[in-house]
Amino acid sequence: MRAATRVRVADGVSRIDTAADGAAEGPAVLLLHGIGGNARSCGPLAEALAGHGRRVLAWDAPGYGESAEPLGPVDYPARVVQVLDELGLAQVDLFGTSWGGVIATEVAARWPERVRSLLLADSTRGSATDPGKAAAMRARPAQLAELGAEQFAADRSPRLVAPDCDPAVSAAVRDEMARVRVPGYRAAAEFMAGTDTSDLLPRLTVPTLVLVGEHDEVTGAPESRLLAERIPGASFALIRDAGHAALVERPAEVAAALVEFWAVL
Repeated sequence: MRAATRVRVADGVSRIDTAADGAAEGPAVLLLHGIGGNARSCGPLAEALAGHGRRVLAWDAPGYGESAEPLGPVDYPARVVQVLDELGLAQVDLFGTSWGGVIATEVAARWPERVRSLLLADSTRGSATDPGKAAAMRARPAQLAELGAEQFAADRSPRLVAPDCDPAVSAAVRDEMARVRVPGYRAAAEFMAGTDTSDLLPRLTVPTLVLVGEHDEVTGAPESRLLAERIPGASFALIRDAGHAALVERPAEVAAALVEFWAVL
């Protein structure tokens, strides 16, 4: 990533900044990773956006990457705003993939003045939309603890990518998931299991783009289309030849969709 630096902010939450030299144009973009990722998972997209002249920030959520472990339940949307305050950013373009998109949706609903645009990739309303999904989500941390991170990642990561995904990209997705730690994953899973943003969607006022990988088998294109239909004025884009990890598999295509969307704001 261009001119990348890592800084620890907001109670130990770590972030990566691709334009610390101040050469970027326009509002900063903040990338929120998925439940099996970290800031480095957003690296390919951050690099692609930096190539378009944007300053890009990618956070390590509490208990992920280089961030400190959470001591209990985490109000992730409030923590995102805390990070913005620490960085002196009044407003950002807020991108969230999967779990990160659920967090981003709540940020846009609670603090719309802090979000210039909302970008939801391969995301969902949360797991509380269905008792079975919530129970399955709450069971995942125990599976992680029992199997260990490497086996957990080996078992789950193949579902995150398209069938014909480049083996090197598939391996990178697996390797980043293998860095997941139980405390951070448990807090994230509990947040997901207790969240249903259905009632928030019609009240969102932030310009929104919903993207999804053509072969997403985790949250799926129907869920993303539902988000786009329920958020007033939202746009929708299908990322071809990508699965759930579209930002890693097709970063140039995702970046191009974002830049095209921003051009008409």
